Amino acid sequence: MKEFFITGTDTDAGKTHVTSLLLKLLAQHKRRAVGYKPIAAGAEMAFGELVNEDALTLMESSSVGAKYTIVNPFTYEPPIAPHIAAAKVGDRLTFEKLDSAYENVKALNTDYILTEGAGGWCLPINETDLLSDWVKQQNLNVILVVGMKLGCLNHALLTAAHFKASGVNCVGWIANHVDPTMQEQEANLQTLKNTLPFPLLGITPYTEKTPKLNIYKTLLEILSIHP
Repeated sequence: MKEFFITGTDTDAGKTHVTSLLLKLLAQHKRRAVGYKPIAAGAEMAFGELVNEDALTLMESSSVGAKYTIVNPFTYEPPIAPHIAAAKVGDRLTFEKLDSAYENVKALNTDYILTEGAGGWCLPINETDLLSDWVKQQNLNVILVVGMKLGCLNHALLTAAHFKASGVNCVGWIANHVDPTMQEQEANLQTLKNTLPFPLLGITPYTEKTPKLNIYKTLLEILSIHP
């Protein structure tokens, strides 16, 4: 089983968008894959339970079916920092709870698990712990989604520095063009290619039509897909 954690340079980098495209890519190559979003803040009631739109997108893109509560075990209604949202309902996220929930996903016995983070990389889950520390504890390979917009160079390089300092294995990054008005997109892309210490895996162009993922050979190698 191959396990990846998809994080972003910030909240609106496009983690769900990219994770969904990766799941569809795996499905096209007849791989059994499930998208997993352990923590989501920002949900509404449907069919008697709180559901998050991003988690539903992952479910629709996955080639392996699973109950909503397995795909998104920790769901909070207000769109605020998850540890604050949890405290408002008398809950407290812990590594032990995340471990237990992740075992339920692994029990699906899929070929791939793509876990989408919440917010950016250094997300607090309680008053002392970060979700990034749980990722390191699980020894998950990380894919960084860089939201291509003003400020992305700083956000990407700071995130990469934290990867290095904490000993996390980032296998590569994906450029997600989220701002069609961004000036010098190509120059910014080239700067990131020159400065980030891990390979570019793909590019998602900005579009209001069918989303696309322009794939680099390294991505296929990492996913063990051989065309």
